[in-house]
Amino acid sequence: MTQLNLATWDNLLRKYVNDQGQVAYGLWKQDSLPALEQWLTNVRNVDLQGLDKQQATTFLLNLYNALTIRQVLYQYPIDSIRPQVFGIPNWLTFLRFFTRTLYTLNGQSLSLNTIEHKILRQKYPEPRMHFALVCASVGCPLLRAEAYMPDRLTAQLEDDCQRFINNPDKVRYDAASQTLYCSKIFKWYKTDFLTVADAIPTYIGRYFKDPLPPAVTLVYLPYSWALNQYPSS
Repeated sequence: MTQLNLATWDNLLRKYVNDQGQVAYGLWKQDSLPALEQWLTNVRNVDLQGLDKQQATTFLLNLYNALTIRQVLYQYPIDSIRPQVFGIPNWLTFLRFFTRTLYTLNGQSLSLNTIEHKILRQKYPEPRMHFALVCASVGCPLLRAEAYMPDRLTAQLEDDCQRFINNPDKVRYDAASQTLYCSKIFKWYKTDFLTVADAIPTYIGRYFKDPLPPAVTLVYLPYSWALNQYPSS
């Protein structure tokens, strides 16, 4: 099995991410932006064709999150990846966060959207990826304080599902009204979840701490684009 060079990225996550998925962007930018840049340079020639599905998925999840963090570090201090001008969201800048070319991998130009939608979702479909890809926002899944590793990827993704679905900020159930409130991630990527479940409540019910009734009303929660930073950053 090809060995992926993930040690530096793993060490950076352990140093600058807490168990609440919050990132110390200020300290990271001050002390270790060059280390992140060097790691990204070192893995620039990884050949996805030479990796099996587990390895490729692992590498792409890590790469997406690393490129997201690098974008934030370049702009930090900021309060959100969705900036505002005179109180109005700057949608063009926001969209470019995901669509601009950020990286060249083995000759292929990549944006965050390319990694997620053109490669991961098309070539390595895995619904649990949506609890691992973190776009630096509070509404996102919690960023792990460790790198994804090929030999532990399945367990890590299962843990991500458990953390996300049993986080009341992301999923909660009101028994009185039989209403299941859930993150818009389940709306945006509904087609992916329905490849492995017959309905969104069915998928959620596999991980949710309490049994769900057969029929529930589904309501999507507001999505927070506030930066997932340490409160003191």
